[in-house]
Amino acid sequence: MELKLEVVVLPVSDVDRAKAFYEAAGFRLDVDYVADENYRVVHLTPPGSQASILFGTGVTTAAPGSVQGLHLIVSDIEEAHAELSARGVPMGEVFHDAGGVFHRGTDEARVPGPEPKRASYGSFAAFSDPDGNGWVLQEVTTRLPGR
Repeated sequence: MELKLEVVVLPVSDVDRAKAFYEAAGFRLDVDYVADENYRVVHLTPPGSQASILFGTGVTTAAPGSVQGLHLIVSDIEEAHAELSARGVPMGEVFHDAGGVFHRGTDEARVPGPEPKRASYGSFAAFSDPDGNGWVLQEVTTRLPGR
């Protein structure tokens, strides 16, 4: 059996503001469907991704900004950081974890700059959408076996 992640629902407070943010970040608009004043679905896909995001009116009861730790994989952390910054996305600095493993959900043990050897899975940069939903870029140049 295959299980493929298709859509992540994001809670937002202002649908049009979120749509503008993600489009400016380079996400492709797939659907913007309005049924009535209580139900609207906006569906966007990050460039190169098989999975998408969805937000709108009447699609979730979660608090706006409550989704954290969403990861976007990039082949060059510094290039992706520069491109998103140029698109107006307020980016945090590129960092790696002091322990050399996966980053923590806080600023604890963050070391400025990419992982010194540019080891795959080792360099990160973070940003949030206007509601505070948190994203992390992770540099992956060589996939682990089985991925």
